[in-house]
Amino acid sequence: MKQLLAAALALGALATPVYAGFNSAYTDIDLDECLVLDADDFGASWSCPGYKGYPLMVTEGDLRFSLIYGFGAKMADGQTLPPFNHVGEKLEWRLSNELGRWMPIATIVRYYTADPETGEDKGQVLVVTQLVEGNSCHIAYIDALANPNANELAREAADKAGSFECARDEVEIIGKFTAY
Repeated sequence: MKQLLAAALALGALATPVYAGFNSAYTDIDLDECLVLDADDFGASWSCPGYKGYPLMVTEGDLRFSLIYGFGAKMADGQTLPPFNHVGEKLEWRLSNELGRWMPIATIVRYYTADPETGEDKGQVLVVTQLVEGNSCHIAYIDALANPNANELAREAADKAGSFECARDEVEIIGKFTAY
């Protein structure tokens, strides 16, 4: 009887999803490796490789960058930070295994913000973006220089993605913030 119970428990364990948690994957943001979609004196847009083919568009206009995710993304969908800025070279994709396979639910990227007086890099902001079809947007900002645990704070915010209502909720500023 014990052997039969053990076998039933083992089969039941195989039928449930593997550990339902979170993980990270990383892709590079290298505009030289991206396809130029549009460029003129006022800005540019690129199509870049995302996580396992997940669409990623990078846009720049008025010396501010934005990242746009998903199928059917439009340049008008992008968000950026108020000061002049540029994005870092790595994009962290937060993945959830809630459905039994790793799917992107959020991203974390470092924005370098410019000093308004000199134009030189002054601040660094980790921007957390929720990836939900029709409801993708920035959900949290963390000052990467003012918070020694900024990456951990960003991951915690990213792992809550899905419950944020882009049209209604305000972006959360987490921790000390002096980036701009």
